[in-house]
Amino acid sequence: MKKIVVLVSGGGTNLQALIDAEKRGEIKGGRITCVISSKPDAYALERAKQNGISTRVIPRKEYADVASYTKAVTDALVEEETDLVVYAGFMTILDEQVVKAFPYKMMNVHPALIPSFCGKGFYGLHVHEAVLESGVKLTGATVHFVTEVCDGGPIILQGAVPVMNGDTPEVLQKRVMEQAEWKLLPKAVSLFCEDRITIRNGRAYVD
Repeated sequence: MKKIVVLVSGGGTNLQALIDAEKRGEIKGGRITCVISSKPDAYALERAKQNGISTRVIPRKEYADVASYTKAVTDALVEEETDLVVYAGFMTILDEQVVKAFPYKMMNVHPALIPSFCGKGFYGLHVHEAVLESGVKLTGATVHFVTEVCDGGPIILQGAVPVMNGDTPEVLQKRVMEQAEWKLLPKAVSLFCEDRITIRNGRAYVD
């Protein structure tokens, strides 16, 4: 049984999707063993506690720089004997230390179809604002492995979501979450835990 540790900073809606999927038996071969938050007041911690999942808080503001903070998070992940690290609304940048410690063992869900609307500055509502401004008719979500390149790791799963006339960033964000993020992330986690993802030439293949 693989140990899944989820990194959070906020409300934890993607964490909730993972918890619900696990309860339904949809995450095969793995279970969420710990939730680590960069903020002590993140509601995601409450979600974890309500479901009997252990929590740790590593406040970003207590560390002088990215390197020292990354080391603290990496050390915690090693202590938790983590098999898979899942970014679920984790709004803190970590450096390459953690990627080297957990190569192709860290995944993130991004609220757009990578390689569009991704990279530095594209997070949260900013993504959906940019999507609406561009006039594209389809957006979606991408689950990918985390590498040193922001939003640049091998793509595991993608799902398309229509952009509707009259959408606001908030309305579009909700649709992308409900129709793509909350479905794709648990599915990708299960695929990892079932050893069904292989990396070849920098690309992820699902067997």
